Amino acid sequence: MPLTTVGKIGFIGGGNMAEAFIKGLMSGGFPVEDLHFFEPNEKRRQLMEERYGLTCSENNIALVEVSNVIVLATKPQILEKVLAEVNGAFNDDKLLISILAGITTTTLENELGSQARVVRAMPNTPALAGQGAAALCPGENVTDEDHRVAQHLFETVGIALWVEEGQMDAVTGLSGSGPAFVYTFIEALTAGGVQEGLRLDIAHSLAVQTVVGAAHLVKETGEHPALLREKVCSPAGTTISAIRVLEERGLRAMMMEAVGAATTRSRDLGKEKK
Repeated sequence: MPLTTVGKIGFIGGGNMAEAFIKGLMSGGFPVEDLHFFEPNEKRRQLMEERYGLTCSENNIALVEVSNVIVLATKPQILEKVLAEVNGAFNDDKLLISILAGITTTTLENELGSQARVVRAMPNTPALAGQGAAALCPGENVTDEDHRVAQHLFETVGIALWVEEGQMDAVTGLSGSGPAFVYTFIEALTAGGVQEGLRLDIAHSLAVQTVVGAAHLVKETGEHPALLREKVCSPAGTTISAIRVLEERGLRAMMMEAVGAATTRSRDLGKEKK
């Protein structure tokens, strides 16, 4: 798709997810002069300017005025303040993409006007390495072109899947929060290696590559993880002994409960803003 059809993109917020988009767009050949952002934190603002050659807008209003697509990348807790600030600069010709956890398209449409074009999305931080997983859902007024633009933006930093809005809290619990679960697993796997006599750097490298390799194998083969696990578990071997411990300690149940807890918190954030 021709990148020039997207127009200028403005990021309200300059945190990790905004940086992930900007890095991905630049890697995909999007002109730096068509990317804008506003970030009130001076240290973070300077980092973005120096690292990517961007010019920070004077404020959020100025940002919205010059942008065709606005990516709302702030914290949900300051949503009302930000929308009140930009409301006058927003119009029906602009597409808003929100990555705020728990905030529905209806809430945003009510704040910006019933004809506002809104896409709600939940990406995750591996987008910083071009390996993100994002789910998207359209608001009432999203056009086919809006759908195409949003798909393209998220595919520059990973995969993008469209879901129903009622599923977005579950997406937040799974892929939005999921990287933190994996980081915890890597940390624990590394600690296990150190406990058994490996140097920390060796244990860390082995743990990271083990997780990367296992995930890649699941993706490339398309096989169910349970079948791949069976191939590693030799009769009376080391792996099946370890799997027994994981089952006894309830790893599977804990992971499911963790996704549930994050999902519940996402729903709560949405209720707090209604």
